[in-house]
Amino acid sequence: MTALQNIRYSLLDLVAVREGGSVADALAVAVRTAQHAEALGFTRYWVAEHHNMSGIASSATAVLVGHLAGSTQRMRVGSGGIMLPNHAPLVVAEAFGTLAELYPGRIDLGLGRAPGTDPMTMRALRRDRVESEQDFPRDVAELQRLLGPVQPGQRLVAMPGAGTEVPIWLLGSSLFSAQLAAERGLPYAFASHFAPRFLLQALDLYRSNFKPSAQLAKPYTIVGVPFVGAPTDDEAQYLASSTYQRVLGILTGQRGQLPPPVQGFMERIDGPSKAAITDFLACAVVGGPQTVQTGLQQLAEVTEADEFMLVSDLFDPALRLRSLDIAAQAMGRTTG
Repeated sequence: MTALQNIRYSLLDLVAVREGGSVADALAVAVRTAQHAEALGFTRYWVAEHHNMSGIASSATAVLVGHLAGSTQRMRVGSGGIMLPNHAPLVVAEAFGTLAELYPGRIDLGLGRAPGTDPMTMRALRRDRVESEQDFPRDVAELQRLLGPVQPGQRLVAMPGAGTEVPIWLLGSSLFSAQLAAERGLPYAFASHFAPRFLLQALDLYRSNFKPSAQLAKPYTIVGVPFVGAPTDDEAQYLASSTYQRVLGILTGQRGQLPPPVQGFMERIDGPSKAAITDFLACAVVGGPQTVQTGLQQLAEVTEADEFMLVSDLFDPALRLRSLDIAAQAMGRTTG
């Protein structure tokens, strides 16, 4: 049995823009949430790169990582992740090298292989670049070189960046990144908060093929967990309806801002929609304190994860903080 007390926990913040709110409001909520997560003993605070989406305000991910790191004191802050196809490795190395110099020992560089947007926006980001399967492994290797110590004769040097050795994480929702993380000896985070289908297969592939590296001696896994905690199961389900509505919007191509909760939302929709949302959120833990503890414990036993990456997007920012309190209590931490 994997004890919850032995699992680290972090938060992935999509920096949701709420209906009736502004981008400035979303950024302010992110700061308050990060400060609260730090007080609860969270290990890491991740922000994700998405583009051309009206409900997500974290597109300038490196800028936001710096803002959150500057608003906290001890907690690690990182990208969950930078979508590497959108960027030249040198630009990423310089941005995160700068962050590492500003906040030593506190910056993580999580990398994703997807563009994090639609084809039109992808073309706007990288113009006419044509991707191949080998681009991502090659770009990861280049980033490792640029963030590592300068080698004799090295002509391309990231400045800042060289010698900072910012920890690189691979993030994915398929087996590709799991295999690459194992080969390179990098820590691995699975995006089970939205694509849980290959979770156990990816974790097994990563662990069984892991090769120790200078960065990591043994496998380290993070599992994404959609999470809503409340005093009762009924209230948690009600609050989670904001997430259910957003997921349905993703599945139907109608993305928008984070909506307020709706009583009985899942009972109002048709069977196929309900099944699709349930599949999307198969790793979700939603409920009161006892349900939360049981759900997290079961997930820990099944995955043997080293860290849970919670995704807890509630419409009311204050209730989101309360949700994190309930998670911390379930995992044996005390608030404050």
